[in-house]
Order: sequence, then structure tokens, then C-alpha cells
Amino acid sequence: MRKDKDRYWDCLDQAMEASHGGRTDEALAWLDEALKAQPGGAEAHNGRGEILWDEARVDEALAEFERAIDTDRKFTAAHMNRAELLIEELGEFEAALRQCDTLLAGNPEMPRADRLLQAEIHYLKSKALFYLDDLEGAVFLVRRASQAVADQPVYFAFEGQILFELGQSDDARRVLERAVAMDPDAPHALYHLALVLERLESAEASEPLFVRANALDPDHYPLPAEVDTETFEQAVRESLDNLPRSIREYIEPVEVMVEDWPSNELVSSERISPQILGIFIGVPRTGASLDVQVHDLDRVILFKKNLEKVCRSVDELIDQIEITVRHEIGHYLGLDEDDMERLGLA
Repeated sequence: MRKDKDRYWDCLDQAMEASHGGRTDEALAWLDEALKAQPGGAEAHNGRGEILWDEARVDEALAEFERAIDTDRKFTAAHMNRAELLIEELGEFEAALRQCDTLLAGNPEMPRADRLLQAEIHYLKSKALFYLDDLEGAVFLVRRASQAVADQPVYFAFEGQILFELGQSDDARRVLERAVAMDPDAPHALYHLALVLERLESAEASEPLFVRANALDPDHYPLPAEVDTETFEQAVRESLDNLPRSIREYIEPVEVMVEDWPSNELVSSERISPQILGIFIGVPRTGASLDVQVHDLDRVILFKKNLEKVCRSVDELIDQIEITVRHEIGHYLGLDEDDMERLGLA
């Protein structure tokens, strides 16, 4: 038995070394050997889950985390990995919240929720609530995490992101500047501080931060596909001209506007993200009221800077402008997704 345990831990060490060296197949092979020495080893199943997650084999990773938990209910890492995967990959936010609450309940069969674990659980719950659009709840919980564990830049960065989404730019700037001061190489904090400074100050203030975030993580923080205003507005006009004739007849009185991004007042009043691509403001015209006079305030707004940021090329930007125009016109007409597809607006 002692020999098997020694073999198990030796295999885990070999797997970790191979994984850190980027030798994924070798790492998985060593973990398989570990499980031969100690079937059901929680550490080995959790290690397999982490590697499979990195390989985008999400369902397999989840199964491994669950095997680790079944083997050892007190194995903290597997619980936390499972909850984070449910949030970040599967969109199972309610399930993740239930798991987090179970960990906080003090069940003696579960890991003991010390101060550090409580902080991480509150952070994960905050992320789940963020994706569920409970921004107030999310900011409350991430602040609880920060209170439990001081000087964690990732918590401050996330709080700043939430405050930015709430339209509280001044508070977001304060928190994000603190996060960047603590970790100058955190692309998430740099990018969101750049978003805030772009609105509060100028492009000159934000551009170096956008560039640095891109250099650190180009996949998640690409540089925007920028065009001049004339080119952008021409693409909007062409998108409107490309609508079916029957639709164009109904939207002639509707003003289509272009702004850089939504104001904080619009973010707060309409409960929208400051990174929204476009919005229809007014009273939708349902199929039963298409012959009613259009309200003067009915309008579609496209947000140039936001659209540019989600595109990696000018061609992609042109396509996204047309998609957004059609989607917002669909909202104006009071159509659901099936209606939009049927009328060529999807």
C-alpha cells in the first residue's frame, strides 16, 4: 500500500512537470498511471480536469472534477474548479450559485470555508450574479471578497468592471487604478481602465492601455477596427438601403443616429451595458399597429466605438454594422427572433 501511494505521488509530480512544460499528452499519461496506482485519486482526477479544460474539452473536464469530488468531498480545488467551469464555460449560473452556497453552509462533509476560501467563493458568486445581470448583487459580493482578503488585484479589477457596467465611471476609475497599480501586467484591469479613461478623458489617455492589454492578451483584447466617421456612416446608410423594400417603407420616419458610446445617463435609465452595440429607443410598432403614426422620439442609435472594439477588421466591422442595424430595426418593428429571420432581418 505504501508503495502504491509513493507511486501515486511520484506520477502526480511527473504530470505537473510535463504540464508546466506544455507536454499535455505526457501529463495525461502520467495522471493515468497515478490512477492505476491509486484508483479514484482526487488529485489525479482534478489534474486531468484542469488539463482537459485548457484543451477546451469542457464536458470531460467537468466529469473529472465531479469524480474528484465524489472521491473526496473535502477536496477544495475540485469544488472551486467545478463552480468556475459552470460559470465561465457552461453558463450554468444558478447551479454554480447553489454549489457555492453549499460550500458556505458549514456542512462537515465539505471543505472548511476559512477566510481565504470564503473570499474566493464570494468572488465566484459575484461572477455568476454578474452574468445573471444582477450587477448590484455582484458588486456587493466582490467587495465582501476584498474585505476578507486584502490587496487582491483581481477582485478590484472585477469590481471596477462592474462599476463601469453600472455607469459609475468615476468610482470604476478609482478601483481600476488601484488594481493596475497592484498588478501592472493584468490585461483585464488595463483594458477596463482604458474603457473608463476613454470616456472620462480622451483617446490619448486610454490608447496606451488598450495597446498594452492587447500585447498581453491579444485573443481577449484585440485592437479595434477603426474607421473615420464618414466611412462608418456610409456603411450605416448602405445597411438601411439593403433592407427589404417593405421594411424600408415603415422605417423612413425613424432617425438612425451614430454616437461613440452610450452616456452614463442612458446606461442608468435604460439598464444597458456601456458596451452595447446599438439600441432602439421608443415605442415598438407591433404587427397590429404598423399603420399608426410613428412617434417623433422613435430612434435607433449605433455606437461607433463599441462596434469597432468587437471587430478585428474593417470588413468584419461593415458586416457587424449591418447585423446591428437589422437587429435594432427589428426591435422597432416589435418583432421576435423568428419574425426577424423570416423578414430577412436576422
